[in-house]
Order: sequence, then structure tokens, then C-alpha cells
Amino acid sequence: MTDDVIHKEVAHALEILGLTLPVTSDDLERARRVQLYNWNPARYSNLTNNPKAYMQAYKKAEEMTKVVEASYALLSALLVPDESDDKSQNPPG
Repeated sequence: MTDDVIHKEVAHALEILGLTLPVTSDDLERARRVQLYNWNPARYSNLTNNPKAYMQAYKKAEEMTKVVEASYALLSALLVPDESDDKSQNPPG
């Protein structure tokens, strides 16, 4: 992947989660939980008596749940420093 594609993917992931740089691991986890709550497919169960409209909303929520998880995975891999890397580079003692 080129740097431009990576930057666009990161920008899209930040937009999905409603975040701006800089991002901490706490911010990232909180944004993930909020978005997963907002897009939880079970929340659409009592919104309508129209089965077709319900299924459309349910499928949209399922898709958005996958997008939120993918955005979280991308951002946590790229933007949040991994504590295990810090420990291996600077051993205690």
C-alpha cells in the first residue's frame, strides 16, 4: 500500500469512530464501545412493524458493526503504541 492509501484509510477509520488525532488507547476503546452500542443490531428489533424496513436496518447495523471493528483494528495497530514493544526495547533493571 502506498502512503496516500494508508492515510486515506486512517482518516476514514477516524471518521467512522468520530475521533481526531492524537488518539490514545482509552479514546479508541471508548469510541469503539460507543459506536458498537449505536450500531448494535438488537437495538432495531422494536423500531417498526414492517419486516422489510426492520431487515434493512438490521443489515445496515450488522455492516456498520463490522466497519467499526475494522476501523478499531486498523487504528489500534497503527496509532496506539504497543506496550510490549516498549518493554522489549527497554528491559527493566
